[in-house]
Amino acid sequence: TPVQALNHPNWDMGQKISIDSATLMNKGLEVIEARWLFDMSVDSIDVLVHPQSIVHSLVEYQDGSVIAQLGIPDMRIPIAYALSYPERMAMDLPHLCLADCAKLEFHKPDFERFPALSLAFKAIAQGGVQPAVLNAANEVAVAAFLDGSISFLDIAATVATVMGEVACGSENSIDDILQADTLARRSAAALISNKL
Repeated sequence: TPVQALNHPNWDMGQKISIDSATLMNKGLEVIEARWLFDMSVDSIDVLVHPQSIVHSLVEYQDGSVIAQLGIPDMRIPIAYALSYPERMAMDLPHLCLADCAKLEFHKPDFERFPALSLAFKAIAQGGVQPAVLNAANEVAVAAFLDGSISFLDIAATVATVMGEVACGSENSIDDILQADTLARRSAAALISNKL
């Protein structure tokens, strides 16, 4: 149910992002962001599930060493950093106390249990406007789940169907991306209304 899916143990992120967290679509969108922001091959990007929400990113160097960015689970910190980059703002928030972190766990995601994450990797592999199609269909499906029109499992199923229906064009212009977004939203809405 939406109430169950919105009950994140560590974050208060708002409804849409909480559902994306429950489906792991948030991780898929982060993979897409990392691919473009850092001009990386998707093969160089891994996803780990970290239940404590303390480690926010890891970078592995060619010598095998890893640097981690750790902090309390509060979105105000990365937002403040984005606004003040390259400086860091003083924040009236609790500081992370490593002594209180009894253990930090990491797990590989279960792609079968969380098909939304697989769909994000598929969108990157297909290229073109497909990541925009993925995002638009997901936004419509999450809204439908939140209003009770579809089930939790229907979110990824809707996105997968829309990705198969909306042609994977190039991303030559913002108009191409906006058109793909519009078509994906229409396709998702039609799919959902046909289920009712």
